[in-house]
Formats: sequence, structure tokens, C-alpha cells
Amino acid sequence: MTETQDKTGTVLVLGATGGIGGAVACGLHLRGWTVRALNRDAAKASRKAPAFEWIQGDAMNAADVRAAAEGASIIIHAVNPPGYRDWGKLVLPMLDNTIAAAKAVGARIVLPGTIYNFGPDAFPVLDEDAPQNPRTEKGAIRKEMEARLKVACEAGVRVIILRAGDFFGPGAANNWFSQGLVKPGKPLGAISYPGKKGTAHQWAYLPDVAETMIRLIERAERLPPFAVYHMRGFFDDDGTKMIAAIRRAVGKHDLKVKRFPWWLVSLASPFVPLFKGLTEMRYLWREPLEMRNDQLIATLGEEPQTPIDGAVTATLASLGCLPQDCGMSTAPARLSVSS
Repeated sequence: MTETQDKTGTVLVLGATGGIGGAVACGLHLRGWTVRALNRDAAKASRKAPAFEWIQGDAMNAADVRAAAEGASIIIHAVNPPGYRDWGKLVLPMLDNTIAAAKAVGARIVLPGTIYNFGPDAFPVLDEDAPQNPRTEKGAIRKEMEARLKVACEAGVRVIILRAGDFFGPGAANNWFSQGLVKPGKPLGAISYPGKKGTAHQWAYLPDVAETMIRLIERAERLPPFAVYHMRGFFDDDGTKMIAAIRRAVGKHDLKVKRFPWWLVSLASPFVPLFKGLTEMRYLWREPLEMRNDQLIATLGEEPQTPIDGAVTATLASLGCLPQDCGMSTAPARLSVSS
């Protein structure tokens, strides 16, 4: 155990079966931490990740969270309702339970943040202290989550928030890459791109986000009580770089690019909640956005960053979009660093 690690080496992960929660949990376990995970079906979850200490319980139950947090100095709040059902109704109560548990046991809360907190008034260059004027219901809830954590911090709970762009990567669920740009389960016949050429967009490779969170956790005692950081991730400065990386990964430099069917999504949005949410977030594809990582670099010295070709290839392989005989493993690509 290094001098930068938590004294007890115990972390509670809420959302350990999800993309970011699972990736962080695995990374911390490999570094020698005791990983405790709360799950509504602990027996089933333990068969997939037997190295963790699985606790039967529900993140919506305050007593369950409090009991699971006993002895932990870090609580990673990466939990979402099953299938994202009733997300708007359940997310804040779950966070309140995490805050109450953290207060009771003296744990630090770590939250994977998003860009949904911000409206276009904060663009094009987004820093950590930019005004939060969200345009969407989801963004308003995200803003409220951070506000509640700020209040908790003023009451003595230490907090780390790491904000990043749109996720992609093995294990990443409910994201634009796998649900918008490509069709999983078969070789690509085309790319459906929601933005337009010339408009910058922010992406974040999930294994890089997890590694960055782990490094912040390892330095937790050196951080301010309310520590907020932005990842630069993969910055597509003109809306063509991700398309080019996908083309290189599949070996088709002339792979067709189609316009995302915004007209259909908009037409169906009054009747389909998912489409309503997508329509509300369209501004993120219309407005250029760049996230600066100056504060992160000042803290870590570098940002973990997997080369984009390796990251995209690993993502497409995990989605079943590459030929079976291509020899590509679904394991995350190897990291490099950027500063």
C-alpha cells in the first residue's frame, strides 16, 4: 500500500455492476484495495466478480447503504436505477442515502460527473467553475446532485467529482457511441453521426475515466475537501476525428456517414421518453465544446489517455462490430498519458 492510498484500504462501490463503477472497482482491487459492493442480488453479482465483497441490499434503502459503508473510507457513487427506469425520481434519494452513510462513517464520496449540468452559455471552453444553467431535466438533476454534495461538504463530507464527456468503451452502457453512431452486433455498414462537420465534441474512453478516478482516490488526502476536475479525454476538434478513427478501426476509409435521424427522434419525442431526452440534449451536438484539464494535470501531473485508434478498436470489438477473425481482444487498450 502506498502512502497516497486510503489508510484502511476499503472502498464501497455503489453501481459495481455498471460500466464506470465496475471499471473503478476492478482497478482498485488490482491495486490491493478491499472492494465492497452493494447489490440487490449479491449472489448473482458475486459469480461475475468473486473478488469483491458483495453485500445484499438496495441503494434506495438508507439502512442498507449505511451498513455496507461501515469501515469504508471511500464511497463511489456510480449507481443508477435498473434499466434507468424512473431515473429522475430515484437518483436524488439514492444520493441522499450515500451522503448520510458518508457522514456516519467519515467516508469520502466520489462521483462520476457529466457535462449535462451545463448549458451552451458555458461553452465553448468549459472549466470546472463555469455557471451551471442546464437545458434539460436530466441536467437539472445532475446540477442538484452536485449542489447536495456541496452542502454535504460544508457539513464535513469530503467529495471528489470527475466530469467527462460522452462515454465510449468496453462496458459503457447507454451512450451515444453504441446507441447512435454504430449498430452493435454486426460489421458496420455506415456511421450515423449526430453532429456536423466543424463542431467540436468531447468524448471520454471509459477505462481512462476509471484510471483517472483511481489516481485521484489514491491522492485523496492531498485534495481539497470539495475537489472537482475535468478530463480532456478525446477532443474531436472538428467533428470528423471520431468518424476517421472508426473508419481506420474497421479498415474502410470510405465507410458511409449518414445523418442521425433527428427529425424522427423529434417527431416521436412526445410519446417516447428516451427520444424526448435525446432531443433536449441536441444542443451538445450543435454547439462546440472543449473541456480543459489544467486542474487535473496540476494534481496528477498527467491524464491517462489511451491512443484513440486502440480505444475505438477495443470498443467496436466489444460491441461485436469487428470480424471474429480479426484477432482483436475485447480487453481495454493500453493506456498512455497526456499532459
